[in-house]
Parts: sequence; structure tokens; C-alpha cells
Amino acid sequence: MKTPGRSHGLRNITATASPRTLMDESGAKSDPVWRARVMTLFPEMFPGPLGVSLTGKALEKHLWTLETLDIRSFARDKHRSVDDTPAGGGPGMVLRPEIVAQAIDASLKGVSDDRNLWPVICLSARGRPLTQERVARLAKGEGLSLLCGRFEGIDQRVLEARNVEEISVGDAVYTGGEIPAMALLDAVVRLLPGVLGKIESTEDESFSAGLLEHPQYTKPPVWEGRAIPEILLSGHHAKVDAWRYAQAQAVTKERRPDLWRAFHNVELDPAEEAEQSDPKHESQTRPK
Repeated sequence: MKTPGRSHGLRNITATASPRTLMDESGAKSDPVWRARVMTLFPEMFPGPLGVSLTGKALEKHLWTLETLDIRSFARDKHRSVDDTPAGGGPGMVLRPEIVAQAIDASLKGVSDDRNLWPVICLSARGRPLTQERVARLAKGEGLSLLCGRFEGIDQRVLEARNVEEISVGDAVYTGGEIPAMALLDAVVRLLPGVLGKIESTEDESFSAGLLEHPQYTKPPVWEGRAIPEILLSGHHAKVDAWRYAQAQAVTKERRPDLWRAFHNVELDPAEEAEQSDPKHESQTRPK
């Protein structure tokens, strides 16, 4: 017997036999709320940290919804097995394509056929790196289906057949896709309308302008002999903005040379880039 999916919204968790229909008969979207459907072998892990703080409050206010589909519920044998040994040999087990395909198809019930509006994403260490630009595009869509892998991986054929996009949240291997899925959802949900109090809160963050964020300070003015930079206490907003911009460039150049190179390609014409690469220029412009 198929285990019902779980729908997380408001404070009560209600069971559904299958994901609810999100489009009416005409094909129009029936509910403007951004939705996430997560396919996992461990539905009890959700909402987890997504159920507290800003994302949790947004869930309670129905600014977004979260549904889980238990991958094991699509197994048909008495042992409810979902995996098998790797073709060609080797350690571990691989999730079977027919099981995963049924889960993906169920997660797409009643949603747009446009994968730009509703993508199917698998959290994978071999996926393309998650970027703030991709997060912003996801937040502008209608929702998404997230596939959380386990064991040695997922049969490649189902990923190709169902046009699954593989995304990585970092150069590290996790025991499963659930924690990376939570990280992706947290990044997306905070960009949804009404979740954060001020839009400015997202505009000055790391990656929003192609740079890492500048350092932050608060009271007391001096702590353990370390003082807040005087410029931040000057009340001169233009100078504060210039200082923060310089600091953002400095920390990006030091910690993320890949972002620094991309930022220069956007910001500078060839003459300016040559000037920036001059050691004399660098020594003169390095933030104090």
C-alpha cells in the first residue's frame, strides 16, 4: 500500500494521497503560493530547520508550502526495496530508475509542463554549483520538485529521461540529498515576497552584486581592544558606502578568486582591467 505524502503548511501536517493539483482545467495556476515537493527516503526529516525562524514563519503564513513524497512508497515488492547493485560492479547501491521515475511523475502532477517555471532538481555532489543567480530564478518560478538521493547514487537513465537538473551546494559529499535540499530551499524561500521585511536586506548581500559581502559591526564601539572602523561611525553615508564596496572587493579577491575574475569581466573594460592588474595600482587601492 502506498504511503501518503506529507504536506507541511501552517502548524498542522495533513496527509495527502498524492500531491495536490496546482492548476485548474484551463491550465491556469490555481494557487499563487510558491511550492516545493521533496522526494526522499526520509520524509520525517522535513521541515526540520525550515520549520523555524523566517522560513518557518513564512510556512505558517502560507507564503510557501512544502510537500514530501516517500520514494519507498513507490516500491512494489514485499520488502519495499528501492535500490540494487551497481552495473559493472563496485561498492554501494544505486536507486532504481523505475522507482525514481514514479516519484518524479507524482511530484509533477498538476504543475506546469514548463521546466523553467517548475524544474526537477537532484541534489548531487557532481551537479553544477548552486549560485545566487540560480536561486533568484527559482524564486521567480512557481515551485520545484527536489530529488534527494541516497546510497551510491541514482540510475543515470532516469535523470536523462525525466530531464533532471543536478545541482551541488558545495564541493563535499553528504550522506544524502536532504540537507543540501534544505539549504537550497532556505536560500530560495528567503527571496519570496513577504518573507524578509525589507528588500534591501537581500540587495547588499554576498553574491548579489557579484561580490562577497563586506564586514559587519555593531555595538559596543570597542570590544577586547578592537574598535569599529571610524568611517562607519562618521555618519557620512557616501563614504560608508565607498568603504563597504572596497572591503567587499578585497574580501572577494582574497577568498574567491573565481568570483573576482568574473566580477572584473563584467565591471572592467580591457584598459581598466590592465590597470587593476598593475601591482602599483593594487598597493595604492588596497583598503586600510
